[in-house]
Amino acid sequence: MQARLNIAKAAPDAYKAVAALDQYVVKESGLEPAIVHLIKLRSSIINGCAFCVDMHVKESRHDGLSEQWINMMSVWHESTVYTPRERALLGWVDAVTLIAQTRAPDADYEALRAHFSEEECLKITVAIGAINAWNRLAVGFRVPHPIEKPKAAA
Repeated sequence: MQARLNIAKAAPDAYKAVAALDQYVVKESGLEPAIVHLIKLRSSIINGCAFCVDMHVKESRHDGLSEQWINMMSVWHESTVYTPRERALLGWVDAVTLIAQTRAPDADYEALRAHFSEEECLKITVAIGAINAWNRLAVGFRVPHPIEKPKAAA
């Protein structure tokens, strides 16, 4: 796949603005790293963003999240690896990422509120918006994910 353009060079100020929102989510929002990983990975899976899925799988693994926790993300409805709190969050990520179809149902919001404060709900939704912006840039402009060379057989 060929990139349509370099998203950092085509409009540096726009790129920096999206990056600043992402930095807020990661460094200033106070959201737990596992929550941020869940949001970024699940949204990227839904949006079919190969670049972002590749990056967020690696980041999740680096931060100690289990292979099973990472691998079951695309089938979370059928998996018991996620806590009730994570399941509520996953439901909200799905609802907001697919907002044109779901209209962010009350049931999903109520499930989220059972586990998170109003402040956390807003910050979580900002995080969902941030990763959805990245996903749209990466998919829209065909940003390719890096290819790892296979390890030599022993």
